[in-house]
Amino acid sequence: MLEAWGNALPAVDLSGQYVHLVDKPVTFFPDFFLYSFLKGIDSTIPKPTGQLIPVSFAPGFSASATLNVRQILFNGAVFIGVGAAHIYSNLARDIYQAKQVETVAKVRKAYFGALLANEAQELMRSSLKNAEDNLKNVQLMRKQGILSEYDELRASVGVENLRPMVIQSETNAILALDNLRNTVGVSSTDEFTLTDGLIFRAVDDAIIQRSEQLVLELNPGLSAVKRQIELNGAAVSAERSNYLPTIAAFGQYQYQAAKNEFNFSTNDFYKGSSVGISLTMNLFQGLQTYSRVEQAQLERRKSEEQQVSLERNLKTGLNSILGNLRQARKRVEAQGKTVEMADRGYAIVTARFLSNSATQLEVNDAQLALTQAKVNRIQAIYDYLVASADLDQLIGRLPSFALESETK
Repeated sequence: MLEAWGNALPAVDLSGQYVHLVDKPVTFFPDFFLYSFLKGIDSTIPKPTGQLIPVSFAPGFSASATLNVRQILFNGAVFIGVGAAHIYSNLARDIYQAKQVETVAKVRKAYFGALLANEAQELMRSSLKNAEDNLKNVQLMRKQGILSEYDELRASVGVENLRPMVIQSETNAILALDNLRNTVGVSSTDEFTLTDGLIFRAVDDAIIQRSEQLVLELNPGLSAVKRQIELNGAAVSAERSNYLPTIAAFGQYQYQAAKNEFNFSTNDFYKGSSVGISLTMNLFQGLQTYSRVEQAQLERRKSEEQQVSLERNLKTGLNSILGNLRQARKRVEAQGKTVEMADRGYAIVTARFLSNSATQLEVNDAQLALTQAKVNRIQAIYDYLVASADLDQLIGRLPSFALESETK
């Protein structure tokens, strides 16, 4: 911005020069030209023969100091450049905002992934503990002669089948935490403690209803393309301004002195000054200006086509995100009820098993159903939170916690 304004402000230059002529330049004059001046001084001067005589008029030493001032009064490219600089400044802010919301969305999704892996780890550990408790009950009942060896084997197999799943969930939790560190940009030695869980947070219905309008108005990538179209329009105007004249005011103030000996004093310097107005106008450049105008117009049309294509892609992406939000929310609501029923079923079948009214197979089935229901629920919550992060990125919206950290 300041650089563009600088072209519209006065240009002031101060220069100085000192010259010592080691060998003075000479000018050749015919001797009859000098004879008319010298014969009155010396009557013995021979008559001219037409020969050339070298004569030097240059002083041996000279010095000067000059102050030049130039102010553009009219230049289309300069004034258009000032406006284009403002557009470019807004374009840079849009690009920064696009990168900002993209980074926040990536961090949020990495954080949700770490929470999902942590929840899955705790869930598998809980399932293993339930299976181990069930095995202890089976072993106790077998000692009492209530259950057979087969029931004990089934319970033992159920425990051993869960151990690899627990190990895998612990590995996934470590990898998800490493991914979060890499996304945030911190060292792998920094300790992270996840104190939150996967909590369902519904997106405001008002945002969903106005989402298409918000995307077209606030999406930073789309705003950047619109700024680019404005910038291309300024480029067209700037190229067309080459048909117009450039008018400038100028002024010069100079001190100079010249002597044959190097013994300058302040009395030897004489000042001179001048002011004026210049006008420069190109009459023909071999159709270069016309070609550059056409090229700038082509770039503007390309940006306009890019805007149309981007708007179409944004609408398609928005429909996909809204579909994911609706689907994930229905799954969250349905799986919440499923978890309640599966938990109740596991409690019932465990009580029946302890009273010898249910088989070990029924207990294993109930445990598997409960685990699957809980996995489905946390997966649905994760999918909803990821879709909400994608929606915020699409409409160029930062969550409240990001805005709070930005103002600190």
